[in-house]
Amino acid sequence: MTPRTLAALSVAAGLALASGLAVAASSNCKMVRLAEWPLQIKHNALIVEGAINGRKLGVMLDTGAGRTQIMRSAAVQMGLTRQQGKGVRLFGVGGETDVEVTTVEEFKVGDATRRNWQMLVAGETDLGGDVGVILGDDFFHKVDVEFDLAHGVVRLYQPRDCNGVSLAYWTKERASEVDLEPVDEARPQIVLMVLVNGRKVRAMLDSGAATSVLDKYEAAQAGLTPETPGVVPVGPAYGLGKKTVDSWIGPIRALTIGDEMIQDTTLHFADLYKDATFTPGGSRIARKVDELQPMLIGADFLRSHRVLVAHSQRRMYFTYVGGPVFQTATAPQPRSSAPPQFDFKP
Repeated sequence: MTPRTLAALSVAAGLALASGLAVAASSNCKMVRLAEWPLQIKHNALIVEGAINGRKLGVMLDTGAGRTQIMRSAAVQMGLTRQQGKGVRLFGVGGETDVEVTTVEEFKVGDATRRNWQMLVAGETDLGGDVGVILGDDFFHKVDVEFDLAHGVVRLYQPRDCNGVSLAYWTKERASEVDLEPVDEARPQIVLMVLVNGRKVRAMLDSGAATSVLDKYEAAQAGLTPETPGVVPVGPAYGLGKKTVDSWIGPIRALTIGDEMIQDTTLHFADLYKDATFTPGGSRIARKVDELQPMLIGADFLRSHRVLVAHSQRRMYFTYVGGPVFQTATAPQPRSSAPPQFDFKP
């Protein structure tokens, strides 16, 4: 297969098509496969092979990251020339992170290549191992993405003539599905509505979050607080910012995603965004970052399901494949990813 550019892969233009799947015999719908990336899964981080300027490194797939970035520790280790990022601010769990920029001569992920790319440099913690790049939803929202973690792969598709057709091609049974909110080009996010103990909560599919987690405020609205019987503290949670936040595990009567209900389960909750504020234009009034979603659906959900994020239809299809939906048996590992992140130009 000939090398591809990241830009071409993102918009599905000018490619030698890998394959096409006929989805429904009664329609002309075809799923054109653009890429299939073998995965390594380490502490629930989804990692594919990549390279910067010919030097191999791990690329973590993080749909919760609004912007693709090089981790600062990796940029320092590789000796990349960095400059302070002007007019860009990134926030998330743990507050704000310093932002720099660097120009990369060649970036590869899978069999896709992009040259002379100005990339953000951010993040206050080392992801561990050889992971040096976070591939964010600024890339993924331009294609349909299948998470098939049971088989250790992520696939990228461009459907053709598939309006009104279920794209869950892997099952003869009816797949669960849920509508997605429209994507804003400036803040690409996979956002859907869930029910927590019957209460509507906006959630983001965040493949970079090791475990699913609910914001402390929303948890309280659903009847779950640190003082609730059965709740146990699990220590600090880590994210993009410089600080940590307290977290707990507690019982949930029912959590519904689309037409799938998970009953009598447990879930992490934390004061996710207590430091996610900023002061625009020199004002003394710190403004809350309201784009941060109150629930993150993490890699634990992806490990227990086969999931297709159909941006082409603004819908997510999923089937249960086994195992715990929410992993809370042990205290969470320090976050091995950047959390949701957003850019502001005050």
